[in-house]
Amino acid sequence: MPRYLSILTFAAALFCGACQNSHSDSKNQSSPEAGVKPAFVAQRGTPVLDGSGSDDLWEASDWLPINQIWAGTLPKPDDFSGRYKLAWDENNLYILAETTDDVLLDVHPQALEHFWDDDCLVVFLDEDASGGTHEFSYNAFAYHIALDGSVADVAPDSSFRYFNDHCLTRRIARDNVNTWEIAVRIFDGKQYKDEGDNVPMLLKKGKKMGFALAYCDNDHSAERESLVGNVPLPNTQNKQQWLNADVFGTLELR
Repeated sequence: MPRYLSILTFAAALFCGACQNSHSDSKNQSSPEAGVKPAFVAQRGTPVLDGSGSDDLWEASDWLPINQIWAGTLPKPDDFSGRYKLAWDENNLYILAETTDDVLLDVHPQALEHFWDDDCLVVFLDEDASGGTHEFSYNAFAYHIALDGSVADVAPDSSFRYFNDHCLTRRIARDNVNTWEIAVRIFDGKQYKDEGDNVPMLLKKGKKMGFALAYCDNDHSAERESLVGNVPLPNTQNKQQWLNADVFGTLELR
C-alpha cells in the first residue's frame, strides 16, 4: 500500500476511535432533543429503599440528566446539577435521584404554602399518559418532595394538601451531594377522591405513564431561583409542567 494511503487509513481509524469514545463518554448524559417528546424506560426490580442507591439493580441502570431549564436561570454545575434512574415492581415506581446543591434551603418547614420555593424534588405523574390539564384536578400529580420527605401538591379545590402516603423517600446527604431513593405508589387520578378509600394500582409490564422530574433550587431568595427538569419545554418560562401533562415525557415499564 502506498505510504500516503497508509497515513490516510491510520488517520481515519484515529478519527473513528475518537468518535466512539466521545459517544461512550456522553451516553448517560445526553439531553433530550427540543421539540421531541422524550421516552423513558424503567426496568423491573425492587431496590432496598435506604437512600444509598447501592443496589445491583441501580448499578445496571444508566443515569439520565436533569438539565433542562424550566423557570429562572440555569444554575452553574457547582450550584446545582442532577441525574436520576428509574425502576419498578408491581407495587411502586422507583426513582433514584442524585442532586448536587451547594446550598440547601427550607424556609417553609412543615408548611403547605410556598413549598415550591424551597429546595425540593418534584415528580410529575400522569397515570394513563392521557395528557391534558391538571392544575386543579388529579388528572396528573405533581409531587413536591421536601428535604424532610413530606409530599405536597394542589388539590382540585385549589387548596394545598399533603400526599405523604403516595411517596416514601429516603435521602442521604454527603457534603453537597444528596441521594434520594423514592418509592412512588401509582393512583388512578380520574377516580381519586380526597379523603376517599383510594387503592394504589398494581403495575404491569408494558404500562405507559406520563412522567417528568424536576428540582426547585433556591439558595437565598424569597422565591426559588431555578426550576430544572428532565424534559425540554417549548417555552422555558410558561410553567406548563404544572398546568398541562401534555409536556411530560412517556415512561414505559419493561
